[in-house]
Amino acid sequence: MNFRKTNGKRRVAVTGAGLVSTLGNDWESVFESLKSLKNRIIYMPEWEKYTNMNTRLAAPYEKELPKYPRKKVRGMGRVALFALTATESALKLAGLKNGEEENPEIKNGRCGIAYGSCMGSINPIIDFYALVSNNDASKIDATTYIKAMPQTCSANLSVYYGLTGRNITTNTACTSGSQAIGYAYEAIANGSQDIMIAGGAEELSVMHAAVFDTMFSTSTKNKTPELTPRAFDKNRDGLVVGEGGCTLILEDYEHAVNRGAKIYAELVGFATNSDGTHITNPNPETMQKALQLALEDASLSPDEIGYVNAHGTATAAGDIAESKATAAIFNRPITISSLKNYIGHTLGACGSIEAWLSICMMNNDWFAPNLNLTDIDPNCAPLDYITGAGRIIHTEYVMSNNFAFGGINTSLIFKRT
Repeated sequence: MNFRKTNGKRRVAVTGAGLVSTLGNDWESVFESLKSLKNRIIYMPEWEKYTNMNTRLAAPYEKELPKYPRKKVRGMGRVALFALTATESALKLAGLKNGEEENPEIKNGRCGIAYGSCMGSINPIIDFYALVSNNDASKIDATTYIKAMPQTCSANLSVYYGLTGRNITTNTACTSGSQAIGYAYEAIANGSQDIMIAGGAEELSVMHAAVFDTMFSTSTKNKTPELTPRAFDKNRDGLVVGEGGCTLILEDYEHAVNRGAKIYAELVGFATNSDGTHITNPNPETMQKALQLALEDASLSPDEIGYVNAHGTATAAGDIAESKATAAIFNRPITISSLKNYIGHTLGACGSIEAWLSICMMNNDWFAPNLNLTDIDPNCAPLDYITGAGRIIHTEYVMSNNFAFGGINTSLIFKRT
């Protein structure tokens, strides 16, 4: 077996993943949820108190998170606990953790972490605000900043597992998870690391909803949460925020084979770039360039990609720009769908959640439809938008794309193994 790409770089395998999602925490439950064609969007009565905010919709994770030794997680807020829970599952699936014992290979300096979120935990940030607004420091303690800091996920995970390899924090809004996976891939491909823990997480906050609400980008279908969001539909009215986390275990392909690991997919292409034009308005030309660069990194032609997982936020500007960028690359009606119609926009977690579920759909030859898509927006490019009960497709390659505030674009390409 050839363990090097044509450019001499090492091949990168996906040997495990862990998920915390409103759809379920393993592929079997997620698959059943997707097949049911029901979303996880609910009305938030506790948000009724917020005046001058239009949306009352979100997709909260309502199950209890596992209990961990307090001494080991006292610097973790909800977002870091999402990351930890996903990582625990990922390491076990990858055969790098058995019970409470981790494989010593993750502590030898050849295993690193790349992880991101939009923000740290919200409540500790509010405690800091109390200091400057009310002159009250009573709620601040030695862990407040650790929970609030943007790098809380990567820093806490590295300490929890005793990692001494690279620590890459990607706090790039909605590309945090996908960019983390891409940078982890590059660290392995270039020989700097053998294993990388990579992903993204986000906790739900009304502050996140308010950010988009001020730009009139949130859905206000408050009486019919089951009908929104509806990416690519001409009757969409905006996004819905959600929460969760997902971790992928990436590994040098030869290293994975030598230790007998199961390989779920190979990550063969990655690209990220910046629009350089506007903080919030997407630029289809640079979005298109990101997709092209990922194909070049994978040494693939567009014809070899069988499915694209869209960012698909259900905002007019985002849907139209993304569809045009995608159409320009593929020059054909490529098969495409968005998972945000099911779980909302999980922000810093979406890139990792969508990447892993794209792998799972590829390995099961079934791809979820665009929930709530009944009337395609004529302003969107003519792509093959999956509708109905999903689509059976056998393909060797899938692409997962994400785009973020700041004009940050990412594209990941996975190969069936």
